[in-house]
Amino acid sequence: MHWLRKLQGICIRRRMQMACRTVHIHTKQLASLQWGHQEVPARFNFAGDVIDYWAGMEKVSKARAIVAGEDVAQAVDTVAPDCPSLKTKLLVSEKGRDGWLDFQTLLQGASPTHCCVETGGQEPAAIYFTSGSTGLPKMAEHSHASLGIKAKMDAGLWIDLQASDLIWTISDTAWILNILCSFLEPWTSGACVFIHLLPKFDPLVILQVLSSYPINNLVGAPIVYRMLVQQDLSSYKFPHLQSCFSGGEALLPGTLASWRAQTGLDIREFYGQTETGLTCRVSKTMAVKPGCLGTAIPHYDVQVIDDQGHILPPGTEGDLGIRIKPYRPIGIFSGYVDNPEKTAANIRGDFWLTGDRAIKDQDGYFQFMGRADDIINSSGYRIGPGEVENALMEHPAVVETAVISSPDPIRGEVVKAFVVLAPQFLSRDPEQLTRELQQHVKSVTAPYKYPRKVEFVLDLPKTVSGKIQRTKLRDQEWKRPGPARAQ
Repeated sequence: MHWLRKLQGICIRRRMQMACRTVHIHTKQLASLQWGHQEVPARFNFAGDVIDYWAGMEKVSKARAIVAGEDVAQAVDTVAPDCPSLKTKLLVSEKGRDGWLDFQTLLQGASPTHCCVETGGQEPAAIYFTSGSTGLPKMAEHSHASLGIKAKMDAGLWIDLQASDLIWTISDTAWILNILCSFLEPWTSGACVFIHLLPKFDPLVILQVLSSYPINNLVGAPIVYRMLVQQDLSSYKFPHLQSCFSGGEALLPGTLASWRAQTGLDIREFYGQTETGLTCRVSKTMAVKPGCLGTAIPHYDVQVIDDQGHILPPGTEGDLGIRIKPYRPIGIFSGYVDNPEKTAANIRGDFWLTGDRAIKDQDGYFQFMGRADDIINSSGYRIGPGEVENALMEHPAVVETAVISSPDPIRGEVVKAFVVLAPQFLSRDPEQLTRELQQHVKSVTAPYKYPRKVEFVLDLPKTVSGKIQRTKLRDQEWKRPGPARAQ
């Protein structure tokens, strides 16, 4: 087990201090804590406080190790030399690659002794870049507590992994979700992590892997499921898959319905940010409401607030905020690196502003209405792009769409939709298809929300984590000379 502790220590430590120690923090106790009842321990290190615990447990158990080769056709059972009961899932490259280090060579050369670094709970642990969906990426600094302890607090609140589970998180390693769902939370639960090399996104490879391995928990952005439901799923069987989760952007109700119809499984949404980690979720025990992000996790007080920072009643749209005063909950990041002004600008009254618009229903479920920067103000009407995009996606001609504001000399701004067409509609008359899409939106939403401008494109700009960059589209749109009156 020394090699795993060593790798984790390299990833987490900030400075070398004293010898290793153990802090006993029970996940169930943490998960039950309500907002304002959390204390950050003076010392915390994920490697020492979590991985060392499971290392000790593994020494007295008889679990197997499963190591997957690069070729997904076969799984090879193997045993780690110093910990025969170690249970983990690793991707081991069988072919050399330029710039790659050989894992087995590193393992054999590792020192048999390891002493974990002692770090402060509030000490900086990692810096993550925001996705850049509404502007340039920012550097968000997290402490050992906001990553490690929060992972322990969240572990039983949504995915609820067990030691016998196998989880596959399909996401870019730059996304904070990757470290949470591929490492911290599974290791907290003693669960098994599946990792597969995907040089580029290929839905057929994903479907083959799900059919070949006993993966029972799948996590991915909505675009993953959108691509999968476009395949012939009747050709595949997922005998082990039990729970599917999605986050990062709004999951279209049509994607949820299609996945459920073809697999019999729900997709449970979760919501969070680089700055806040998991904020809302639809856990395995909660009802799935299409278009809803679920309810707030217990140790976050999440509310919909107005421009003065006052809490709005259920059913009212406003800005989504997390209460950080008078107590700062565990999980909120430390701040933007070298940018205290930007950090302060996101605080309104007692709340941290997520930058998203939402509505909270009577059951405490939040409905995502769009980024605050994405709201379209047309002739005094405030229109969220998400509802228009959902309506467009119901039409068989639309594969993908992004809705933004566009300048208009009469209304100030109007709704414009960028649309990626399905192959069978590429030969259709653009003007006729535009009118058809506009009429469809009018029929399923309030008539004033329909896209007065429609532009057909081959693809949409996205961040590395798969989020559509409406900001880039909007900037290009507003820089165009001579805006014409919309139809």
